[in-house]
Amino acid sequence: MTANGTSAVPGTGRVDWVDYAKGICIVMVVMMHSVLGVELAAGETGFMHAVVAFAKPFRMPDFFLISGLFLPPVIDRPWRTYLDRKVVHFAYFYVLWVTIQFGFKAPGFAAATSWTHAGYLYLESFIEPFGTLWFIYLLPIFFVVIKLARRLPPHLVWGVAAGLEMAHIVTGWTVIDEFCARFVYIYSGYLFANQVFVLSERARARPMLAIAGLIGWAVVNWTLVAVGVSERPVISLALGFSGACAIIVAGTLLARAHFLNGLRFCGEHSLQIYLAFFLPMATTRSVLLKTGVIPDIGTMALLVTAAGVVGALLIWRLALRLNADFLFERPDALWIAPRKQRPALQPAE
Repeated sequence: MTANGTSAVPGTGRVDWVDYAKGICIVMVVMMHSVLGVELAAGETGFMHAVVAFAKPFRMPDFFLISGLFLPPVIDRPWRTYLDRKVVHFAYFYVLWVTIQFGFKAPGFAAATSWTHAGYLYLESFIEPFGTLWFIYLLPIFFVVIKLARRLPPHLVWGVAAGLEMAHIVTGWTVIDEFCARFVYIYSGYLFANQVFVLSERARARPMLAIAGLIGWAVVNWTLVAVGVSERPVISLALGFSGACAIIVAGTLLARAHFLNGLRFCGEHSLQIYLAFFLPMATTRSVLLKTGVIPDIGTMALLVTAAGVVGALLIWRLALRLNADFLFERPDALWIAPRKQRPALQPAE
């Protein structure tokens, strides 16, 4: 146990349940892209569609909430250090990986229109986030806004953020729409970090009660999704927070039991998976659809999900072996503040 009662992974300083929760989150993200991609290409749905629909109310809220948990200890850092850790860090990976993704997709864009138009689409990706990378495009914006707003009455900021989520704003611009829909969750992670850690410790101390709570939550979440009201104002906000809490509790119980360590590993390397999963996912989907070796759409989508997660980790390990660390680690030359060891409680980044 760490000083504040939070369990850590021996020898790493990482918070165990945070890695499990992040692991659940990143697998759900890969699953969503994999399942919907397979179904769109095949023109039909499979059994995995129901799993994606069940996770939709909380899939991104929990990721953003967890991303805000470790902001309180660093929010008052000097701007140079804060921008280095919270803006330059993600900007580097966005620029690098949007270029890599575009390199794979540009020939298709050029064939459909022209290379000039493909170049325009590449430049546009720095205003309108490209493909799967919108999450790390939006994170630095959130981090800067939270630091700028730290002197404002927190409950006023939270109330405005909640109102934006419930307004279900749709402008067609990803940054605006996702900011309005998601800011309340990352700000809540920052504002209520202590309460979140207390929730985790209570779940660890009373596992049977926690399991009962998870079952009750799952029934309510599924029911509201099934009857088609999960995206209505107030309900969407409630399901986002209840689902995020459920993932935190589930991660805590898995950490307590030391069960499914593969999920913890995925959470520890969630950024690597997020950056690279598009390639093995798309490749596996194309092969399975063309060969028809797996006729069931649900099974195919499940295999594509697994390939996306495992393939991304293999790409990461191969990059390290080939001394291509820059693909997943920011080079020293691109740090604008001195590097230092991570704190005892490692941020969920």
